[in-house]
Amino acid sequence: MKISIITATYNSAVTVRDTLASISKQDHPDIEHIIVDGGSDDETLKIVREFPHVSKVISEKDNGIYDAMNKGIRLASGEIIGILNSDDLYMEANILSKVASIFRNELLDAVYGDLQYVEPHNINSITRTWKAGKFRKKSFYFGWMPPHPTFFVRRRVYEKAGLFNTSLRSAADYELMLRVLLKHDMQVSYLPEVLVKMRGGGISNASLRNRIKANKEDRMAWKINGLEPYFFTLYLKPLRKVFQFKIK
Repeated sequence: MKISIITATYNSAVTVRDTLASISKQDHPDIEHIIVDGGSDDETLKIVREFPHVSKVISEKDNGIYDAMNKGIRLASGEIIGILNSDDLYMEANILSKVASIFRNELLDAVYGDLQYVEPHNINSITRTWKAGKFRKKSFYFGWMPPHPTFFVRRRVYEKAGLFNTSLRSAADYELMLRVLLKHDMQVSYLPEVLVKMRGGGISNASLRNRIKANKEDRMAWKINGLEPYFFTLYLKPLRKVFQFKIK
C-alpha cells in the first residue's frame, strides 16, 4: 500500500531537516514523499536534495500553503495521502506502518491520531498533548476537530469531496475535515497514540486579531457546507428573534 506524504515548504531551512529525517526513517516499505516548495531562497532545497527518499520536488510561486497542498495532492500516486508540514515530524519510525495497517479495512476512508506540541527550538520539550479521542459527529458541534497533521485519507476522499478551499486562509484544513467527516459522512478510525510532533506557533494563533479572524473563518467553513454549528443554533438564533440582529 503506497502512502504519499506531502510537505509544503517555503524558506523552511531551519526546521525541514527534522521533517525529512522523520520520513526517511519510516519502516513502511512504500512511501512517496512529495515536496512542494513556494520558491525558497534559503537552503531549503539544498537540504531536500540531501535526502534520496524524496520522490518528487517542485519549486514555484504559489498562492499560499493550501494551494501548495493541493498541488501535492494532484501529484500524489499513493492510495493513502497524508500531509506533514515542514516544521512537524513523525513521533516514531513505525507511524506510517501503523496507519497502513488500519487502512487494511477497505471500508475506512480516513485515519487520525493524537499530536504533541513541542517548543520551536527543542522538539524534545513537550508543551501540551492534543488527545483527539474517538470520532463522534456531535463533537464537531462543540468545537472538536482532528489534528490535521495526523489526518490520513484514501485518494478517493479527495476525488469525491474535493481539495482544500484556498479562499480560507487559516481554516482550510478545518473546512476540509468538516466536509469529509460531517457533510459526506465518510468512515474514519481513531489511532489512540501520538503520531506527530508539531512545533508551537501557527498563523491562526499568532495574535488576538488572527484568532478572531480564524474564528470567523471557522464559521464560514460551516456556512460553505450548508451547515450550522450547534452553539449558534441553540443560543444565538433565539437571541436574534428577541433583539432582531443577524448572524453574519
